[in-house]
Amino acid sequence: MTLRTAPASWFELLTSREELGAVLDALASTGAVQLQAYSRPESKLALPDLKLLLTDYEALARRYGHHWPRPAPSRPGPEHALLEAPREALERTRAWTKAADPLIAELEALAQEREDVALLADLAARTGEARIRLDRVATAGPLLAGRAYLLPQDALPQALPANVLMQSVPTGESRLLVAVGPVDEVAALDQSVAARRGRSIALPPDLPADPDDLPRHLEARRAALDARERAARAGLDELARRHELPAALGELGLAAWLVANVPELPVTEHFAWVTGWCADLDDARLRSALDARSLHYLLRLMPAPEDAVPPSVLRNPRWARPFEVFAGLMGVPAAREADPSVVVAFVAPLMFGYMFGDVGQGLVLVIAGLVLRKRLPALGLLVPGGIVAMAFGFAFGSVFAREDLIAPLWLHPLEEPLVVLGVALGFGVLVIAAGLVLDALQFLWRGEFRRWLVCEAGLVLAYLGIVGVARDARMLWALPAGYAWILVGHAWSASGDRLGAAGRAAGTAVEKLLQLGVNTVSFVRVGAFALAHAGLCSAVVGIAEATGAGYWPALLIGNAAIIALEGLVVGIQTTRLILFEFFIRFLSARGRPFRPLPPPVPPDATLTRSPT
Repeated sequence: MTLRTAPASWFELLTSREELGAVLDALASTGAVQLQAYSRPESKLALPDLKLLLTDYEALARRYGHHWPRPAPSRPGPEHALLEAPREALERTRAWTKAADPLIAELEALAQEREDVALLADLAARTGEARIRLDRVATAGPLLAGRAYLLPQDALPQALPANVLMQSVPTGESRLLVAVGPVDEVAALDQSVAARRGRSIALPPDLPADPDDLPRHLEARRAALDARERAARAGLDELARRHELPAALGELGLAAWLVANVPELPVTEHFAWVTGWCADLDDARLRSALDARSLHYLLRLMPAPEDAVPPSVLRNPRWARPFEVFAGLMGVPAAREADPSVVVAFVAPLMFGYMFGDVGQGLVLVIAGLVLRKRLPALGLLVPGGIVAMAFGFAFGSVFAREDLIAPLWLHPLEEPLVVLGVALGFGVLVIAAGLVLDALQFLWRGEFRRWLVCEAGLVLAYLGIVGVARDARMLWALPAGYAWILVGHAWSASGDRLGAAGRAAGTAVEKLLQLGVNTVSFVRVGAFALAHAGLCSAVVGIAEATGAGYWPALLIGNAAIIALEGLVVGIQTTRLILFEFFIRFLSARGRPFRPLPPPVPPDATLTRSPT
């Protein structure tokens, strides 16, 4: 456990060109590697060619993707041609598209025909007794023409041809229209319907003359269409097997992973040079992953290049890692900044629990956090917050808003509000002091601790004088002493205008002391929200008692409202106090994030579309 952010370690690895894919896959499996190219530009991996190849692949995916099978997993082995294999895979995919075009065209035509059959069946069912002789509409001619149209509900043409007979049938969101008339006028109606986002429905020429036989005829036609579709899809499956399409799509998915995640790496005819950052202090985990696949390599950790900025690595114990999200809201702590996650792991639950002190409601939050943390990891913070809320619930004697079930181990908040507010203020002093200590540690890590002692330590003394007055008025001497320390320190350390340095320090010191005072007083809201929570609980119990027979439903609804509403508000207040009252004292969060190389994406998450 450490409070200091650690820089990632620089590694360099030499391997054969043939094993490059397997090496990258093994490194990605560790989750501890971020690649960064560092070499002469004349011998880099030819990723631009792969990008052009993938552009062609994406064009094919947009046209044919919904007809493709699920890609097969493509994990690079020791002899995997990482750069050459995608080209061959794209050629196989193109060959498949040429062979599959007639079958795909047939499937698209069958889909259109199946939809038309369904519309005709709907039309026949909706006309009731006034059944339309669709067989005569389909075979009208040569002077007459017959049509069936599908239009949006509100898109019926306003100007209809005078000599065209029509029947309109509404079907909910759309409208079916049957028309018979002179050929030229029906042609004009075709154009009018198309302009209103409608289309013509194909009328088969073999429709039965008896309207009673039409449903059976359409059902038989639908069955025939289904059989033709199954045959066409079987043909596509056979083509996919013949052209090894699943393997080709998996190979192209691997190429997409390579382009998206691997920078340009130097390669020669026989060797490849992999460089980047490792999150570990040694190379044991990398060697273990590489040795597990019997790969050949030379690996070493060494000082990073002079112009390389190392990513920041947070090395916290497992129980503190969920609280890294708070620092992440501001950015990433730099290499010589403090990582406050361990401190926040204590501060955040204590603040949350103090403002939400209730045994039963805290238990609900614990259960909710355990159930939901896999779906939303941030909700896992409800578990420690709920546990501390239960602890303060015992201290306050509150169980599901009732204060008559258990005796308080400390006090009832509404009976001693000043104590509740005073404890919150004292807690705030400790949090602000912790921020000042972390700021001093950062000066030490940067090799500037002497400067902190001379110029900044007086601020701590002055702050102690301000907060110490609450306990002993004699502590007031520390305020002017600390202020004088700041002025003398800046004047003494200045290389030029010492009086001007002291003047600037005087103004800055006043501003910082006012900020410290405001930051400290802000923690009173922790006690205020604890009182507000107690007041809400008292109100819920009072309302429940006033309902008489509806006591338990009212109590249940009231507790649910408190958990949902105040749980959200208390969470926001906890986050705000940590970010703007605690972190502001020391954290600038301008570090470079460590982004581990992800493993190759699973086949169903590649550029292809899922089959329908």
